[in-house]
Amino acid sequence: MRENITLKCSECGEENYINTRNKKKHPDRMQVNKYCPRCNKKTAHKEKK
Repeated sequence: MRENITLKCSECGEENYINTRNKKKHPDRMQVNKYCPRCNKKTAHKEKK
C-alpha cells in the first residue's frame, strides 16, 4: 500500500518534491537530502504532515 507524500525543505519551508513510500514497511517519517532551487543548494527535505 503505497501512499503519496510531499517533501518540504527544512531551511526555507518550500514544498519541492512529491514522492511515494510504503507505510507498512516504513512507518516513520522520511528525510532525504535533495536540491532546493530556492536555497540554491542541497538541503534536508522532510516529509510534510
